[in-house]
Amino acid sequence: MFSLVKQSVAGLQILFVAFGAMVLVPLLTGLNPSMALLGAGVGTLLFQLCTRRQVPIFRGSSFAFIAPIIYATQTWGLPSTMFGLFAAGFMYFILAALIRVRGMGFVHKLLPPVVIGPVIMVIGLSVAQVACNMAMGRAGAEQVVAPATALTLAGISLAVTLIAAVFCKGWIKLIPILSGVIAGYVAAVLMGQVSFEGMVNAPWLALPHFETPEINWAAALFMLPVAIAPCIEHIGGVLAIGGVTGKDYTKDPGLHRTLAGDGIGVCFAGFIGGPPVTTYAEVTGAVMITRNFNPVTMTWAAVFAIILAFFGKFNALLTSIPMPVMGGIMLLLFGSIAAIGLKTLVESKVDLGLSRNIAIVAVTLTVGVGALEMKIGDFALAGVGLASVAAILLNLILPQHSEEGAMESAKD
Repeated sequence: MFSLVKQSVAGLQILFVAFGAMVLVPLLTGLNPSMALLGAGVGTLLFQLCTRRQVPIFRGSSFAFIAPIIYATQTWGLPSTMFGLFAAGFMYFILAALIRVRGMGFVHKLLPPVVIGPVIMVIGLSVAQVACNMAMGRAGAEQVVAPATALTLAGISLAVTLIAAVFCKGWIKLIPILSGVIAGYVAAVLMGQVSFEGMVNAPWLALPHFETPEINWAAALFMLPVAIAPCIEHIGGVLAIGGVTGKDYTKDPGLHRTLAGDGIGVCFAGFIGGPPVTTYAEVTGAVMITRNFNPVTMTWAAVFAIILAFFGKFNALLTSIPMPVMGGIMLLLFGSIAAIGLKTLVESKVDLGLSRNIAIVAVTLTVGVGALEMKIGDFALAGVGLASVAAILLNLILPQHSEEGAMESAKD
């Protein structure tokens, strides 16, 4: 009995660690936060089913899909976007099948660090403008919150997040986003920027609003290449948790199984109207600190996430968080994602003296950050998806050890 209570408390701690980032994605994209919780909980359980509950990983909302969700919703509407997200899960199945047949060597050839690094950087930098607008209290061209008030709230949430991430130790260091949200929310309440009407009127228990996907092949084709970026994140996440526990999860249960489990979670999230799920580095950090490697802990975290999804007042509380509070946190969060991509290039010792590597990084960043769009009839490719495709194609096309080309000519 004591062991059961201990595991459940540990699971609640894991949910606490992942919570801040998990609910930011639906709040930013206009999706239902309850669906993020439900998708994360069920997605984690489906992942454990595929991997025979061997890997201590918890799924949470993926930041790679933020810009694509916003673009797709504006272009095709929410039901079609959900179908696109459902279809994105099949990219995981494709990559899982290729790994099963060709092995890990194929992955290293297709996705070397010179591809992975800039693609991860694009994930963060492509939504930097969104973060700045929210920090300034703007929704599109409309000034929702007074500039001075907005920047004050954004500054408070950013400052607390930085203090928790840089100066604090232990569990507080693992929840900088949640700390920033709480501090910013309290400040917003004191400044009269929070309306409690929604929470008062919301029922205690409520069935989340499910969004029925509408078949739209243009949206599906748009989302499929976007999934390349979170697939890259997934591989890194599995290697990271393996480094913490001392086990090679790429062999047992196998990377093809973990990818398939992730893909099923993405499909489920799209089917119900929630954001796609992915591996969270915060959870890996929590596992490293607690040394609790038991995957049952993640099962409990998933159960608690599912339960919270049915609390109407809790969902209303999340939607009452003022825009600048989230914007201040995202100034750090999105930049941190870009920094991880840069770290990948540095740690892998990618030689940017080679014109080939410079070309891949340069084109990927410009295409992704510049929001280049490619449209052929109803088919569209833009942002993270187009940048991922460009990086992979350039890596396959450009000769490996060529020292010739435009960059070398420029040096001469």
